[in-house]
Amino acid sequence: MRLLAFLSLMALVALEAGTAFLPKEERKKREEQTLREGDFYPAPPMGNYVLSPENYGEVFDLSDYEQLTDYGDQLPEDKVTSLAPSNRISPTKSSTAPRLPSTNPLMTRPTTLGLLGSLANHGLPTCLVCVCLGSSVYCDDIDLEELPPLPQTTAYLYARFNRIRHIRAGAFEGLTKLKRIDLSSNSISSIDNNAFRMLPALRDLILPGNQLAALPVLPRGIEFLDVRLNRLQSSGIQRDTFRVMEKLQFLFLADNLLESIPGPFPLSLRLLHLQNNRIETMQRDTFCDPEEHRYTRRLLEDIRLDGNPINLSFFPGAYFCLPRLPIGRFT
Repeated sequence: MRLLAFLSLMALVALEAGTAFLPKEERKKREEQTLREGDFYPAPPMGNYVLSPENYGEVFDLSDYEQLTDYGDQLPEDKVTSLAPSNRISPTKSSTAPRLPSTNPLMTRPTTLGLLGSLANHGLPTCLVCVCLGSSVYCDDIDLEELPPLPQTTAYLYARFNRIRHIRAGAFEGLTKLKRIDLSSNSISSIDNNAFRMLPALRDLILPGNQLAALPVLPRGIEFLDVRLNRLQSSGIQRDTFRVMEKLQFLFLADNLLESIPGPFPLSLRLLHLQNNRIETMQRDTFCDPEEHRYTRRLLEDIRLDGNPINLSFFPGAYFCLPRLPIGRFT
């Protein structure tokens, strides 16, 4: 009996001695196999760093791992439910940039036109709706239905290609520095008489492509007036409208419904375009003073009356003061 016990003891000693003389790698492999067979918990990652629900957010990003061991039901329940997504990291202690979620393909940006149109119609500050650059304000093509309040320093206003129908009296109140107004290609059918009257610095008024049948009272300092492609009638222009504008140089009235030439005009006028109207007759004093047969209009060199039913050869006494004859039909 004692011999059997002695032999068993010697066998155990020999087994331990054999393991001790194994290579380091083989010994480590056997230890890990023994651990897996005797314990359900995996070896802690990164050496001796113990993973727990409290410090999980401090661990490096595991999203780059191609394969992660699935322990199934072997892990305790509290550990499984507390595990964060693999791309979740601590914002303060991790140096690895987090992965952003993919963009939702169903979300689209609103169009600029629709956005600006919505802003413009809700009375928001003008420079959120328009583009303000220095003393210039650009409100082109943003579906404006009325002019927004303008900064007091505005000198140049461009509000083309909108849906403006009416210019009220106080639209430009207090804008003493305003030099140019361009409202081309809107739907303007009426302008209050006082809309432009109190603009002492206004030099250029550009209104083509609208539906105006009459002109309001205009400032005397205007030099450039463009009202082409409207519905202007002779009855909608008062007789002295242009004569009192002593600085007027360029006057565009083409493509309207005028039945006569809306004179008299100031001596400062250099260009007069009246083509494509309904003009059939002309007064003797339209361009020249019939009492003084002198060459007085040296500046007015460009008069266009083509596209009208008038025969210019019927009014030879109306051109003696002009440096050049008007363009139009003479036969």
